[in-house]
Amino acid sequence: MTLATPLVGPLLQRFLTEHLPQHKHASPQTILSYRDTFRLLLCFLRQQHNIAPTKLRVADLDVPVILAFLESLEQQRQNCVRSRNTRLAAIRSFFRWVALCEPGSVGQATRVLTIPNKRAERVVIRALTRTEIDALLAVPDRRHWQGRRDYALLLTLYNSGARVSELVSLHRSQVHFGVTTFLHLTGKGRKERTVPLWPKTAQTLRTWFQELEHHAQGPLAFPSVRNTMLSRDAVEYCLRQAAARAAPQCRSLSQKRVSPHTIRHTTAMHLLQAGVNLAVIALWLGHESVETTHIYVEADLTMKEQALQKLAPHDATMPRFKVEDPLLEFLASL
Repeated sequence: MTLATPLVGPLLQRFLTEHLPQHKHASPQTILSYRDTFRLLLCFLRQQHNIAPTKLRVADLDVPVILAFLESLEQQRQNCVRSRNTRLAAIRSFFRWVALCEPGSVGQATRVLTIPNKRAERVVIRALTRTEIDALLAVPDRRHWQGRRDYALLLTLYNSGARVSELVSLHRSQVHFGVTTFLHLTGKGRKERTVPLWPKTAQTLRTWFQELEHHAQGPLAFPSVRNTMLSRDAVEYCLRQAAARAAPQCRSLSQKRVSPHTIRHTTAMHLLQAGVNLAVIALWLGHESVETTHIYVEADLTMKEQALQKLAPHDATMPRFKVEDPLLEFLASL
């Protein structure tokens, strides 16, 4: 290690508090994701190389160390390849910033930037059936405050297909009541969209918000018991508990991993099965391209079975083309 190599700490602080929010205008979700990446990386270096975060220098973050960190994400933390590539994207972004601030580290930054993404296998989308969704919604005990919140949250999650980050940060002012009640959401890339709500969801939220006005402070639609924003882990835990409690009545749930993104996939699949156009589903979910939404067509077994039924059976006699016009018969004989 070269003593002249700059410390990572000051550069990382400027990267997260200056470069991302001011220069790149990154969203709060992006900044939090990058923060979590470096929190994991610093903990990894402290455990594996006994380097305190405050003593870490740029030269310590060489390619073999970063590759070992990415490997540990998959092996120890059981992260999928997509999560691994997301962490790598954060590290690359930081080293592009390092190359601008520290010309002496350009060579190392260039080597880190050449680390390739790992190719991920395309897996079939797993969604829930309507029976399974109904079983989940029946679990929250609405006699209690937390049960009423969880029911409203799960119903809104299924109705809107929102990302968990969009839902936990949702403000009551983003729900517009009227003849048609809708959510106003801001998703990835600061893309805004509106999502209509069913009358049942609208009435549930109206009742829930009236209760919040008397018992909670702040603008959040689904606050925690401490009146703070719910974490992703809290919503994940809520769904896991709901699935476990619903499994005795709906046995198929015991064989599925239920997460907030599973509910998002379920919303898309149910819209598709109801005959909603792919372009509309893409707008509903806030996808950048309809091609992203096409994965639900590939995963929908019902649509494939309907297409199969339109094919002629193997033992059927296929009609042969017969030329009836003399000129066409002449042309066919050439």
